[in-house]
Amino acid sequence: KTAYEMLRSLVGSEMCISDRFYTMTRYKVYDIITFIRGGDKMKSQYNKTITACFVGYIVQAIVNNFTPLLFLFFQKCYHIPISQITLLVTFNFGIQLLVDFLSVRFVDKIGYRISMIIAHVLAAAGLFLLTVLPEILPVSFIGILIAVMIYAVGGGLLEVLVSPVVEACPSDNKEKAMSLLHSFYCWGHAGVVFISTVFFYVVGIDNWKILAIIWAVIPIGNAFVFSKVPIAPLLEDGDTGLGLKELFRMKIFWILLIMMICAGASEQAVSQWASAFAEKGLGISKAAGDLAGPMAFAVLMGISRLFYGKYGDRINLEHFMIYSSFLCILSYLGISLFSIPLLNLIACAVCGLSVGIMWPGTFSKASAALPKGGTAMFALLALGGDIGCSGGPTLVGMVSGAFGDNLKMGILAGIIFPVLLLIGVILCRRQKKITNYNTVKSRH
Repeated sequence: KTAYEMLRSLVGSEMCISDRFYTMTRYKVYDIITFIRGGDKMKSQYNKTITACFVGYIVQAIVNNFTPLLFLFFQKCYHIPISQITLLVTFNFGIQLLVDFLSVRFVDKIGYRISMIIAHVLAAAGLFLLTVLPEILPVSFIGILIAVMIYAVGGGLLEVLVSPVVEACPSDNKEKAMSLLHSFYCWGHAGVVFISTVFFYVVGIDNWKILAIIWAVIPIGNAFVFSKVPIAPLLEDGDTGLGLKELFRMKIFWILLIMMICAGASEQAVSQWASAFAEKGLGISKAAGDLAGPMAFAVLMGISRLFYGKYGDRINLEHFMIYSSFLCILSYLGISLFSIPLLNLIACAVCGLSVGIMWPGTFSKASAALPKGGTAMFALLALGGDIGCSGGPTLVGMVSGAFGDNLKMGILAGIIFPVLLLIGVILCRRQKKITNYNTVKSRH
């Protein structure tokens, strides 16, 4: 028997061996011994790690989507002008971008466990301080800004940390795990909007501080979980991973980075304007517009990721991304060209379904193409995704403004993002074929 077969027969479990035997070298010697003595027990322990990562993305959804639901209340209660309220979104996003970039330098030095705990503590602290600082500081806006800054650092760290931690965990199909992971951001987004809307309706928006503290309990609890669960190393022992200069020299990295930018842009270019479509097109209230627009988008995006997370072992990721890109292009055309408002809204929801695989799929392709990418690769891809999340809605807004606030023209301009993503997937496939050919040629 080969070493592969012998180890498999000893363990009596397929966990993390399957088709990628090399992943075994990622774990320390005592982990492998534990694995041989009781593979199911080890698998159970790492399943707890993956579950904690799922909750981590829910935490990120909370910090990104709870405060915007209070913007109009803040404007009324604290007498903050709309220009400053808008600055909160830009500030939150800018801090997360900065953290994405800086994390390349310090995450590997202090370790993933400590970084994860810090991220969750900061997220909880920001949510808690949001209820306190506006009341005790002379300028309420400064208090809100400080709270946003603190939880934005936590959210930025989570964006960088969660995906590589799941990637490092032993699993039979990493693409499935990655897609399932990212579906939890969608469920978190939808849950925050729905639960908060119901809470404000039943209890009253004046009691928002109670809900903020309830949301803050989730990251505190998950920080405790991350202090206990096992965290596997992303790279082999003694391996430092690729540096920034090495990554920047690789053509495949630039293709993946552009794909990540387009994934974020394709998603947010429609998501950010879905509520406006619902309100204007169907003539419904702001609360109903949030539920019919962004929530429907988030739910269908989550269903797409959940579907691949469950059946990914039977589906070719590359083909799934190509078909999703085509569907995304069609949904953009539907939003832009349909004259019936209800059809526009349906096209918005279909867009959520089509973009679901783009972000986690790009992460998975990057992990397969650059297995030694390390923290630097994940941090830069997260940075690219966040740039796309900002650039997509910005392009739509600028083009819409140039055409007399015509959102349909803005969305039509945004079709460039799924088109570029489709080209990126095709280029990745060609690059893979070239790499495989050169590998075979070098062996001969």
